[in-house]
Amino acid sequence: MDTLDLLLHPVRLRIVYALSSGRVRSTADLCASLPEVPKTTLYRHVGLLADGGVLEVVGEQRVRGAVERRYRLRRDRAMIDAEAGASMSLDDHRHGFAAAMAALHAEFNAYLDRPGADPYADLVGYRQGILWLSQDELTEMIGEFRAVVAARTHNRPEPGRSPRLMSLIQFPIDESPHPTTDHQTTTAPEPDPQ
Repeated sequence: MDTLDLLLHPVRLRIVYALSSGRVRSTADLCASLPEVPKTTLYRHVGLLADGGVLEVVGEQRVRGAVERRYRLRRDRAMIDAEAGASMSLDDHRHGFAAAMAALHAEFNAYLDRPGADPYADLVGYRQGILWLSQDELTEMIGEFRAVVAARTHNRPEPGRSPRLMSLIQFPIDESPHPTTDHQTTTAPEPDPQ
């Protein structure tokens, strides 16, 4: 299975999210984090991600006669690089966007279903707006976003911190000329932005 097919699936994206920020988890931990995903489905997708090199086994222990593995995300394998992104067809982009939105929707529903969920107090946001930008302005703004996120990517779990799923989606809404300048495009969600 190639990287695009491997990563652009809603359940596998959710597993990637659950293991981001250096977290190490067993399949039992993942089942507890994603209770709406059937266990057999989750085990199958963890296996695919491990076979594809996106997850690495960092430990094993016997639990009730079975071997329980603990996994860590390989960040370098959990993203679609610029070369692969440039080779994606329009249907690949359609599929990838649908998978990302399905994963985002499932994560949001899981959040709302938790006891005590309070979107207002938790500063949940899902605003949309339109900005008029030249290609250079867009490239500069993407760089600024990356710098803001990169400043916090090395935060580790500690009291007072909770993991936050961040998504930035942007695309032209009217027909626009193709860019004439060199730029780097990220075409898949980066579970742990750099």
